Amino acid sequence: MGRRERRAAETRLRLFSCALELFAQRGYSNVTVEDITQAADVGKGTFFNYFESKDSVLGVMAEIQLGKVADALEQAASGKDSIHSVLRRAFLRLAEEPGRSPNLARTLISFFLANEQVRGVVENRLAEGRKLIAQIVAAGQERGEIDALLNKDRVAMHLQETLIGTIVMWSLKGEPGFEMWVEESFQHFWGAIATRSQKQES
Repeated sequence: MGRRERRAAETRLRLFSCALELFAQRGYSNVTVEDITQAADVGKGTFFNYFESKDSVLGVMAEIQLGKVADALEQAASGKDSIHSVLRRAFLRLAEEPGRSPNLARTLISFFLANEQVRGVVENRLAEGRKLIAQIVAAGQERGEIDALLNKDRVAMHLQETLIGTIVMWSLKGEPGFEMWVEESFQHFWGAIATRSQKQES
């Protein structure tokens, strides 16, 4: 990207990050566009250069999450790290935004379910993400880290189900220690797909 594109991407990400932080602190309904622009230190008009409305900020979440999965696929393709490390890092990164607070997690979940337009975007991004995850799983099977008898597409779905289920359960309980919840969930997931030698190593 050129300098202008980089600046635009940075501004959009800053607005998004500030919005999530405010949603986590105050709740979605108690945050205005002006609150977001003040936190991001940009003019109110700038917000609408990147987002149609406050609702559309949350829709960006699916796009950012897909980017994290794409990063994981690049890491897997490089061959520098084990597939266990690649998937674990991706799992933790995907949990970062919704894991900022139980309130934010509940806001995201309810919004994605209630908003038909955003729900469609999320569904499409999840499907795209599964295809990328399946490629990582296939690489793990080729390297002998993941059971070759497993269906790579089903494993990809299982990863998404595990992550979303963990976020939902944690948000309902509202207990601290989200990192521990995520770590334990990933280790259970990995134990279900790893080859016997990998299980013995871990």
